Amino acid sequence: MELLTALRDAAHRLEQAGVPTPGVDAEILLSYLLGVTRGALLADAQTGKTLSASRQAEWESMVSRREAREPLQHITGTAPFMDFEVVVGDGVFVPRPETQALVEAAITHAQSIAVGESGLHIADLCSGSGVVALSLARAVPQAHVVAVEASEQAIAYLTRNVADLAPDVEVVQASVEQLDRASARFDMILANPPYVPVSEVPNEPEVAHFDPAIALFGGEDGLDTVREIVDYALGALRPGGYLAIEHSNLQGQALRELLRGAGFFGVETEKDFVGRERFTRGFRP
Repeated sequence: MELLTALRDAAHRLEQAGVPTPGVDAEILLSYLLGVTRGALLADAQTGKTLSASRQAEWESMVSRREAREPLQHITGTAPFMDFEVVVGDGVFVPRPETQALVEAAITHAQSIAVGESGLHIADLCSGSGVVALSLARAVPQAHVVAVEASEQAIAYLTRNVADLAPDVEVVQASVEQLDRASARFDMILANPPYVPVSEVPNEPEVAHFDPAIALFGGEDGLDTVREIVDYALGALRPGGYLAIEHSNLQGQALRELLRGAGFFGVETEKDFVGRERFTRGFRP
């Protein structure tokens, strides 16, 4: 089978299955299978190179999995974020590019903080695969970063990603409500928590059928874990410390009211790269 034929057939099947970017997904899958870049794959496809018979069964399996709307990242086993890739799979939330808005703002703030004798301390709650914690640790090497995750399945991916990409990050397995609130030791707390109301079923099959419920659903209004985070931050952040929480584009007002009601000042909602309200930040009184 010629590579060009394999790509065209796969793209058609994925389009029929409702995959949003069928051509791109086909290229990513085939380049992953062959261990080459997408550019090299396309160059090979245009020169008439073929897919060996020994690889065709594996290729069919990969296309069938994506056709069934299994996330592309589960099939390749990795997800890109910022300037690195993390290992992902069943049981861990696949990181989204929208989270980069929260991360970039946090890095800018972290780099502007005057570091005291005890250094800069940052917590990433509901860490999942660890992309927020890893981004901060890699961009702000003087910071001590703690990644907190409750799920046993997700903690396995988090631990591996930390070991591979930022070994100095401290990994803690706990829910937010289990964390110690007694000492105000953090300069920054960041979170991409579950925030989908339980009554809402995600439209995308990749989300509804493959992302773990613990990482998606946040109670009746979606804000149960968010409230726990705000309560925790009141005790765990130093005065003037920075809190930033990701949320849906419909929850900005609720987050602003929640933070202001808890006494946080400088509360603002920031937008992601497509102009949707994406995270709200404030400073502990």
